[in-house]
Amino acid sequence: MSSRFDRRKFLRNLLILGAGYGIIPNVACSPSGPAATSQSTSLLPTLTPASPTVQPSAMASSTMPAAAATAGRAASATSAPTGAANALELAVARGSSPEAITRAAIGALGGMGRFVKTGSEVIIKPNICVDYHSYEYAATTNPEVVATLVKLCLEAGARRVRVMDAPFGGTAERAYANSGIADAVKPAGGQMEVMSNLKYQDVAIPEGRDIKKWKIYRDVVDGSAVLINVPIAKTHDLAGLTMGMKNLMGVIQDRGALHTNIDQRLADLNTAVRPALTVVDAVRILVHNGPTGGRLSDVKEMNTLIASPDIVAADSYGATLFGKKGADLGYLRNAAAMGLGVLDLSKVAIKEVTA
Repeated sequence: MSSRFDRRKFLRNLLILGAGYGIIPNVACSPSGPAATSQSTSLLPTLTPASPTVQPSAMASSTMPAAAATAGRAASATSAPTGAANALELAVARGSSPEAITRAAIGALGGMGRFVKTGSEVIIKPNICVDYHSYEYAATTNPEVVATLVKLCLEAGARRVRVMDAPFGGTAERAYANSGIADAVKPAGGQMEVMSNLKYQDVAIPEGRDIKKWKIYRDVVDGSAVLINVPIAKTHDLAGLTMGMKNLMGVIQDRGALHTNIDQRLADLNTAVRPALTVVDAVRILVHNGPTGGRLSDVKEMNTLIASPDIVAADSYGATLFGKKGADLGYLRNAAAMGLGVLDLSKVAIKEVTA
């Protein structure tokens, strides 16, 4: 009797364990793993966070190798915020020295080593929108901020740091020079790259609600480099404000078409292009006649830098410099609704430092 009872107990426990493993596969515990498919996550509806979270992009391209697309998804997952209330970090540094506040903001987030590892390839994407203004007019990112980020990446062990943008006014070479960014980046150890038309390719945007593919610069989406997004905060006649999310339009072709239904299409684009870090330059901000400006009277000195792995939170804080809230901007509302980041700053752990 006892031996038969023991066998039945053993078989019952074995069935329970087997059922448990069938319901919760091990791969579902690691959202960044390549096997964490939609099929496995659909079995765990109760584990979905209630607040917004950045999920790994399912981007792919007809010309992008499968291994590169997988690498891009994994890189996005490692830099994605958790979405839990008060769990995300956003640093705000203030002071008269652009280099000092840049170092202070990144230090408050735990240092550049949190985002850039030894041997990493890094792409820094500032806003260099025109070739006819120097940075004093607040149409282009502050050169000292960009150069300091180059230094921080190299200090963290980066193998190479490239700085690039595709100006819509004038040529890249003149814009790089007239903005002052080229002269600051090269002594810092970075490389200025003119973005080649040959490197744009169709990239699928499966999470997009209005656009499902777009031509995007290959190097920023193939997972080969850590992307650091460095916009300047300024007004924009159509979007309201341009900061981190809109700055990523500089890595695509056919930007004019994206301005149709811009609030949704910007959010869609940001599901495919995922920077590891967004650094909003607010040393000077352009408060009127953006995005190109042209008058120093339109510029306001703020001596502020905002940094966060959450692009929505970074832009939401940037909006406050203009007397707005993140919810006032349609593309930020859409992005938050799509799980790209946190719109409500009360749910973000904000560190403010003076340098």
